[in-house]
Order: sequence, then structure tokens, then C-alpha cells
Amino acid sequence: MTMNITSHGEKIATINPTTSGDAPDFELTDLKGNKIKLSKLEKPVLISVFPDINTRVCSLQTKHFNLEAAKHSEIDFLSISNNTADEQKNWCAAEGVDMTILADDGTFGQAYGLVLNDGPLKGRLARSVFVVKEGQIVYSEILAELSDEPNYEKALEATK
Repeated sequence: MTMNITSHGEKIATINPTTSGDAPDFELTDLKGNKIKLSKLEKPVLISVFPDINTRVCSLQTKHFNLEAAKHSEIDFLSISNNTADEQKNWCAAEGVDMTILADDGTFGQAYGLVLNDGPLKGRLARSVFVVKEGQIVYSEILAELSDEPNYEKALEATK
């Protein structure tokens, strides 16, 4: 499924995301230096993906899921961007966010087909949300417009 990604209405990239079926496994390092491997997580996993933590909508998305993570111990929440771990740590410290945030080394974005291939955000990840249960993608939302926020309620509902 090829789709166009826009930023404020202007096409900036085309991607071919994985949206259903087997969830590609990945292992990334969190901000504490722990390796987090998708296939080792036993609870439903909600993966929040965003292009740049230092932008308004990415910040809103991450703060929203951080609040939900505090209320839902039955779900593993992962936030992923390809900001550096230092950029992520600085943002979390400034915003008081303590959820699991992973710095993509390129393997996640490639496996899920989310790397923007063009435009001013070339190399960044498309804004998206996935829910994975027992190794299967049971919900995905790839936002065609980067400045839109995801449907938080639908994503949380899919974890049940």
C-alpha cells in the first residue's frame, strides 16, 4: 500500500508501510540503555511513531501516550523516533515524560516502511501508531498529514 505523506498540505514523501499481518520484530535501545525487543514483550504493545520529538505535534502525541501509559499497566507503550537518544533524553527531562522512548537506528523504520524518502524531512519516520498482539499488527494508523495527531481512542481500544 503506497501512500503519500504531506506536511501542511504539501506532498513531501511517498512510503510503503507495513500495516497488518506479522509485525516485523525489532530490537532498539531505550533511554536507560536497555534493549527492548518486540517479540519479548508479552502484553499488547502500542507503538507510537513520530518524526521529530522537538516539534509541537510530536510533543503532544508523546505527552498524550505518556499519560495513558501511567493509567494502563496492561499495555506496553513504546514511543519511537529517529532523534538521537540525547535529544530524546533532553526533551523527556524538560517535559517530565518517563515512558519508554526508543531511538530508531534505522532498522525499525525500514522494517515498517515508515522512512520518509524525500523532502525536508528525508530520513525521518512517518507519524503512525501500531498495536501489536501476539506478534500480529491488529491496528495501524499511518497519518497522511504529518501535522495531524493520531486517533488516540481508537489505538487504545485496539489493545483490548
